[in-house]
Amino acid sequence: MIPKHKKVEIVEQLGEALRAHPDFYVADFSRLSAPQMSRVRMESYDQAITIKVVKNTLLRRALEKAGYDPDMLAPVLEGPSAVIYGESATAPARFFKKLQKEYPQVEFKGAHVYEGVYIGKDQLDRLASLKSREELIGDIVLALQAPMRNVLGSLQSAGQKIAGILKTLSEKDQS
Repeated sequence: MIPKHKKVEIVEQLGEALRAHPDFYVADFSRLSAPQMSRVRMESYDQAITIKVVKNTLLRRALEKAGYDPDMLAPVLEGPSAVIYGESATAPARFFKKLQKEYPQVEFKGAHVYEGVYIGKDQLDRLASLKSREELIGDIVLALQAPMRNVLGSLQSAGQKIAGILKTLSEKDQS
């Protein structure tokens, strides 16, 4: 039994973490042995991914504290749960896919990613294939560079033509 003051502290800390990392995953690691879980935690630490095992009632309160509707993940908040998040929205999904190859007994339950809710094992492939915000921004910048170069080239060319016309006109006025 967890003392009430400790529960309040857990809810506060987890609520802050969920506000800071709005893209998070929920999974069940309960079928792993202690040494296996220790290895998973070390691997996650190396990839800047955090895993927090938490009681579902405390997770519901933390979701509410962070400003989320606690019912959004209601279908997955049964049985043992762990919250997983990282610096990138998609890194935990990729980590989880790799993890399931080694430990198929680990169960992906659901996620809140890019303001969408994904529930069920079948959603993991979709989440793992999503591009991160940084990758999407890079794609947009690349897509905009070519047209911008064309526009700049046209403007420079037009500027040279206008300068030539003005020079010709000023020479005519002087003669």
